[in-house]
Amino acid sequence: MSDVAAWTLSGFGDEIADDPAIQLAVLEALGARHIEVRSAWGVNVVDLTDEQTDALAAAIHSAGFGVSAVASPIGKVDVSLPVDHELERLARVIRVAHRLEAPYVRVFSFYRGAGQTAEDIRDDVLARMRALAALAEADDVVLLHENEKDIYGDVPSRVLDIVESVGSDYLRLAWDNANYVQCGVKPFTEGWGSLSPYVDYLQVKDALAATGEVVPAGEGDGELLETLTALRDAGYDGYASLEPHLAAGFALGGFSGPAAFGRAARALNGLLDRIGVTTT
Repeated sequence: MSDVAAWTLSGFGDEIADDPAIQLAVLEALGARHIEVRSAWGVNVVDLTDEQTDALAAAIHSAGFGVSAVASPIGKVDVSLPVDHELERLARVIRVAHRLEAPYVRVFSFYRGAGQTAEDIRDDVLARMRALAALAEADDVVLLHENEKDIYGDVPSRVLDIVESVGSDYLRLAWDNANYVQCGVKPFTEGWGSLSPYVDYLQVKDALAATGEVVPAGEGDGELLETLTALRDAGYDGYASLEPHLAAGFALGGFSGPAAFGRAARALNGLLDRIGVTTT
């Protein structure tokens, strides 16, 4: 390739520490100038006060950083809740995103109750995803659906169903190889061909198919190298956001700590070096 591809490195700051100052310092040491914001001071983005949001924005600006996305928990609730429940929470998250000058807000596509199948909840999920996308369009922010395990859109066929059925430029995809592995999917082999036209954002982690354990990029069964190569060949120039989950994973996030986060960054850089991609 005549031109070297350059992607923008980012990462989930709260996987490093609760304190945004530490989050930013570690990311800067790893060569990043962007952060993905899921929580600060132990407070999830959906619960940040205006004063906390202002303080966070000031810290990020002072560090010379940008915000790649706001990693909200929207849609990580049971689909039986009223539509307005998540619309009200998304409205709060969008205010945070605008204050932080973030172009994207991550969302999910709802859990189902015991005994329900994915098909049982499909219509309710799509109604809610359409409503969320409409609010995002009105407020000029792009939603990124993450393929989290156990939600409606956890496997490629249902992720495709969501983006095609909603049909909005304000609902795109965040691609997570590890989550697909944990659902028994070979991410690149079984999902990339159909979903790649809708992918705007890369979340970086890997996993072992046998156990579901999350591991650094390239050390699992997530077909990371194939995915990264395909992104490069397609001219991708977006974010690569580290979400290592190397110490713990839980309902609303995960944790790695500074040392493990650094290990995850080095693993990603090793793969990118092999395919001639740099990060900024």
